[in-house]
Amino acid sequence: MDPFRGLGMPRIPGLTELLSLLQTQTEALAQLPRTLSDLNGTVRELTEATRMAHATIASAQRIAERLEDLVDELEEPVRALRPGIERVGRVLDDPVVDTVPDTLRRIQEDLVPLIHGLRVAQSRVGSVTGMLRRKPREDDEEDY
Repeated sequence: MDPFRGLGMPRIPGLTELLSLLQTQTEALAQLPRTLSDLNGTVRELTEATRMAHATIASAQRIAERLEDLVDELEEPVRALRPGIERVGRVLDDPVVDTVPDTLRRIQEDLVPLIHGLRVAQSRVGSVTGMLRRKPREDDEEDY
């Protein structure tokens, strides 16, 4: 838009473009304080994020050091367990181990009742023996 249009002045080539550029520059300069304020806030947020990242990294470093100490402490005992664990693994891989539950079930079903019966019989024999010991024999009474 030509500001001198309608005033009867001749149009100067490039003046409209120059005025448009000056107006754009003025608007940009008017927004500069707000842009600087936004930039300042962003820099503050970046500084806070950097500070938090530094604290997080320091904490992670402390945890890593503690874990390293723990691993160093546990490494030797765990390595010492390896041969025994390998032997146990070989035993557990044996097909006989798979039959253990069935064997235990058969023992429970067959031998436990038998043992119970033997205990009952033993108790009865003990009772009979006790009664025989308490009862004096007739031959013994005549000797006194």
